[in-house]
Amino acid sequence: MDIFSFAVHFTDEESCRLHYKEQRDKEGVTCNRCGGSGHYWLKSKWAYQCKNCEARLTLRSGTIMENSNLSFMIWYKTICLMTATKKGFSSKEIRRQLGLKRYEPVWAMVHKIREAMGQRDDRYTLEGMIEADEGYFSVEASKVEQNLQKAGRGSKTKTNVMVMAESTVLEDVDTGRIDRQCRYFKAKVLENHKAGDTDRILKKAIDGEKAIVFSDKSTSYINIADYVSIHMTEKSNKETTKETLRWVHIAIGNAKIDLQKFHKIKRKYLQLYLNEFIHKLNRRYFGERIFDRLIVAAITATGS
Repeated sequence: MDIFSFAVHFTDEESCRLHYKEQRDKEGVTCNRCGGSGHYWLKSKWAYQCKNCEARLTLRSGTIMENSNLSFMIWYKTICLMTATKKGFSSKEIRRQLGLKRYEPVWAMVHKIREAMGQRDDRYTLEGMIEADEGYFSVEASKVEQNLQKAGRGSKTKTNVMVMAESTVLEDVDTGRIDRQCRYFKAKVLENHKAGDTDRILKKAIDGEKAIVFSDKSTSYINIADYVSIHMTEKSNKETTKETLRWVHIAIGNAKIDLQKFHKIKRKYLQLYLNEFIHKLNRRYFGERIFDRLIVAAITATGS
């Protein structure tokens, strides 16, 4: 949704709250106390009351907005800004666009939205032909790493990220030319370079029974054949990067460019920034629908 459409649909706090309630009603409300799904709506209290135990839940309860003092309008404007463009905005720029004085609440809000993006994509697994490889992303070095490197303040280090791309083979019926197009992506920060960590990430991200995985001959991938239908490997070279693992390396390159607008990304937050990039990449054809889909993700996400 672009900012002009947003201004037409959401004119005040109440219009945002009504839209949020409408979306939450569609998803269903679960009682925190007894787990019941039946509720009354108490309009005067702007809260749900469980039909079973009579416990009350506010409109924000159980969503990423819980415990936030920021208005619904602020949350909605932020989600609009984060989905209106491919590249998005930094928390500092969002604070400036919203006209707010304090940076910390905006930073926390944006990271909660990124967490919701990641949780939404974690619901789905990749299947079919899957490219898998790793990319090195620059992050701010910790104080310990700076001391070890004898580096100055703000020096950087590298973090390994597993990137997966679900591709499909397309054949031109007239020319017989075979091309590969990509549908969905995943990117997960690795704890180390060992095969065990790679296996942990891949097992959660793909449907092994329906997966044909392409990778290079890295020792990190020695166990993949044990839990996928087929594992095909090629020696890492320029041809492999351009052909076999084409979409993975396009995604890695674009992600690095996108993350350049954020300064001094700490390693512990890198996954959140990747969540935003991958979430929007997977929904690159959604158009204005991405706004509503992110509102649903915000409602259904659990606290981290």
